[in-house]
Amino acid sequence: MKVVGIITEYNPFHKGHKYHIEEAKKITGADYLVAVMSGNFVQRGSPAIINKYDRAMMALNNGVDLVLELPVCYATGSAQYFALGAVALLNQLGIVDYLCFGSECGNIKLLEDAAKLFYKSSESFDNILYSYIRKGLSYPAAREKAAKDLLKADTQIISEPNNILAIEYIRALLLLNSSIKPITIKRNKAHYHDKELKNDISSATAIRSILQNSKNPAEFSPVKNSVTNCVYDYFIKNYNRRFPITMEDFSSIIKYKLTYESNRKLTEYLDLSSDLVDRIKNIDIQNYDIESLMQIIKSKNITLTRVSRALIHILLNIKKKDFKEYIDDEIIYYGRILGMKKEASHLIRKIKEYERIPIITKVSKADKQLSSLGMSMLNQDILASHLYNQVVFEKFKISIPNEFKHGICIL
Repeated sequence: MKVVGIITEYNPFHKGHKYHIEEAKKITGADYLVAVMSGNFVQRGSPAIINKYDRAMMALNNGVDLVLELPVCYATGSAQYFALGAVALLNQLGIVDYLCFGSECGNIKLLEDAAKLFYKSSESFDNILYSYIRKGLSYPAAREKAAKDLLKADTQIISEPNNILAIEYIRALLLLNSSIKPITIKRNKAHYHDKELKNDISSATAIRSILQNSKNPAEFSPVKNSVTNCVYDYFIKNYNRRFPITMEDFSSIIKYKLTYESNRKLTEYLDLSSDLVDRIKNIDIQNYDIESLMQIIKSKNITLTRVSRALIHILLNIKKKDFKEYIDDEIIYYGRILGMKKEASHLIRKIKEYERIPIITKVSKADKQLSSLGMSMLNQDILASHLYNQVVFEKFKISIPNEFKHGICIL
């Protein structure tokens, strides 16, 4: 039995994702595909446009056999920690043979060379990196320049978003001494940041833009060629009933915490430096919506993505101290199943046989399976989902069962 793992968000699911699933199985000859998927909050520092259970069903309907949730502390982390958490989860399952991911370059050798450079993090690399930071560059921009200097490659490999994640996936495999083999698929047609729809494969960014800015389902027709039929049917039936959810829907809670909490308390949250907190506190936040506020907060060396992640970490009570404890100990403490196909049920039995990680099928019984650190991590997932579900109810008057009542999605 061969199993290939993928790491994803499906925010929302589109034909590019379908292509990835089909190619991953084809290239590796895998019998089953396991997806580690972000829950209700995603890596760019925002809520998912559609809740995690509906996105898990989209995945199952389009070729995924088993969907596990990436804990929210990693799902909303930087590329390095997003990758580390997801790879650690796949590794701990004990059944995964391959990790397949998309990249702009499509060259596994180039990606591995870059990953090894970051993994070793030589003194010369650090010296060049911090020389660029002292010149006022943001950390991502400084790292890109330092890596290009040392790799001596005339390429955008360090700056393209999927390449960056690919490098971090390989780096995580090295760090964990994992036997999982990395495989890359060249990203075709739509670029990650493309805001314009294509005829076939479009970016999730472009699709979200249509979904968020349309006044009714009749205006969704431009995205029809970019998504599978079952996903498009979901859009038509559930618009303004279960989605879209945006950052602005959490505006009141975020602004309350920014106003109520002291500078010292705010610096306890992940991705919040004292400089960033001072910058936030000097703004009359009540005068701006969240998107405008983030634009004002960002600066030359503080990216918009970092700002949005910081606000999400404040919203979800994700603190530096807790995160450091997770990383310094086991990194990942459980595998939470969101959905599965009936014919893949033996995968769960196989994972349990290895006894490398507790598998959670019922949140109500998790306290009997997990350590105190594991429960701390899971409680952050529970809080995130309950906040998300509350916003769905307030916006659409639709109740999504809470984490103690919602069962696994089964196809």
